[in-house]
Amino acid sequence: MAILTRAELAELNVFSVICRKKSFRLAAAELGVSTSALSHTIRSLEERTGVKLLNRNNRAVVPTAAGVTLENQLKLGFDYIKSALSELDNYRDKPIGSLRINIPRDALDLLISPILAGFMREYPNISLEVVVDNQQVDIISEGFDAGIRYGDIIPKDMIAAPLSEKLKWMVVAAPDYVEKYGAPHSPDDLKEHQCINMRVGNGTLYHWELGNNENSCRVLSPGKYIYSETSMIIQAALAGVGVAYCLEMQIREHLRSGRLTEVMPGWSHISAPFMMYYPSRRQLQPGLRPLIEIIKAQCLPPG
Repeated sequence: MAILTRAELAELNVFSVICRKKSFRLAAAELGVSTSALSHTIRSLEERTGVKLLNRNNRAVVPTAAGVTLENQLKLGFDYIKSALSELDNYRDKPIGSLRINIPRDALDLLISPILAGFMREYPNISLEVVVDNQQVDIISEGFDAGIRYGDIIPKDMIAAPLSEKLKWMVVAAPDYVEKYGAPHSPDDLKEHQCINMRVGNGTLYHWELGNNENSCRVLSPGKYIYSETSMIIQAALAGVGVAYCLEMQIREHLRSGRLTEVMPGWSHISAPFMMYYPSRRQLQPGLRPLIEIIKAQCLPPG
């Protein structure tokens, strides 16, 4: 069996990253080298194999037919290598390695930020990269080990672990707004109110999901205020700008203090919990299982 040298393995890794990123510039940024260094590496790989592997122009990098075959085989090979390395965690007290996850901003604020310092203290040998992206991404093609999303949008071919209880969504407003304009009591009443809307990662406006089971509907509420971040929606609601649709766990303190009040309580909506998800064909990356357990300990009741 042929033995690959360190240089040959490095070339294959570079090729795999370029294919995944579809860009020399983005691959160079991930690997921490120059684009000219990557070009030299690919030339060396193509000369050594005697096969053209990439077609490159000013806009894109596309693997040739031979390149596609090599890329697919390398994906399997690198997955096996990662699995083999992850098995070593069974023989050490603390996991060692790198962990790269993709999460929406809400998960950063609610799940990751509160536990980050404790996780770093407990697992100092884990290199953790957290990328915040409100748009759904393909975690495999983008090189992530795992992701966090709301449970009802997890791809079906992924393993998913709940991180929280089921989520309660509610319609809220500041007391000043209610005193001035009154409170809506049904979805039809929202037409008479100033609603604060969200533009989600794919560019569309989010439809409010109201009620549960048979007594449910999806509403695109009218309103001239649109934000892409939940924190901005909450601040606008606190300022009395209008009626907002929020996740209860994000506004718990404002409800307790009376700065926000629930309106239309009979139309609150229960949805799937936050989930950590990862590819089913891989072993858990080092540190992922303890990260999941630490988040669950914070968000789920004991027992």
